[in-house]
Amino acid sequence: MLTPEQIAEIADELAAADRAHSVIPRITARYPAATIEDSYAIQGVWRDKNVAAGRRLVGRKIGLTSKAMQEATGISEPDYGVMFEDTVYRSGADIPVDQFSNVRIEVELAFVLKEPLEGPDCTLADALAAIDYAIPALEVLNSHIELEGRTIVDTISDNAAYGAMVLGDVRKGPDEIDLRWVPALLYRNGEITETGVAAGVLDHPATGVAWLANKFHHHGARLEAGEIILAGSFTRPMWVSRGDDVLCDYGPMGRITCRFV
Repeated sequence: MLTPEQIAEIADELAAADRAHSVIPRITARYPAATIEDSYAIQGVWRDKNVAAGRRLVGRKIGLTSKAMQEATGISEPDYGVMFEDTVYRSGADIPVDQFSNVRIEVELAFVLKEPLEGPDCTLADALAAIDYAIPALEVLNSHIELEGRTIVDTISDNAAYGAMVLGDVRKGPDEIDLRWVPALLYRNGEITETGVAAGVLDHPATGVAWLANKFHHHGARLEAGEIILAGSFTRPMWVSRGDDVLCDYGPMGRITCRFV
């Protein structure tokens, strides 16, 4: 395991890379013995410094919950990161591409909790009971660690590659729609690039919420009412550049648009 000094040093490296919109060498190339526990400790140091600086935490992202994303990254275990209020956009937004590194888009559903959710034995039914509503969301990936050869340790340390999210306008309670069958058609500049259905995330997108509640229990924490939970992508990531127009059609849950400027 890494020492507290090494954990703090890597967290500072990642914070500097975030400010410079740059990329650092893989952590696992420099510290082959680094563990998943080390990576969450690195993420935690970075998170706590942001909170101390005045940023407001609004939720959590879950990643690598679908076969599409696991095959795209070569990583087979889910992970999670944190989301701050200043990273939330609404549909129709212009998004400054220079704020991010290795910019890609993922297609997801987000869930807003109406009550706390706690493990260690949280089930899908428990998660659905705690969810106020689902809302379509695009995640903007923001990777500060070189992509080639990265492992889950690298990804978690880098706040699970979270950069921002774009929220849609249609909200549905879990009892209003079969969330497994929410579709998505993802377009870049009018050309379709990815399609998927929400069941690609662990057979039900809210399963990830239960998984996260159980993970949090191991760290002595729980998910709180009002938090936004990004459940993970059910398409492969789509690369975007300055000038790209993005549209995602979620069928009965409406559309999301954004432009990278």
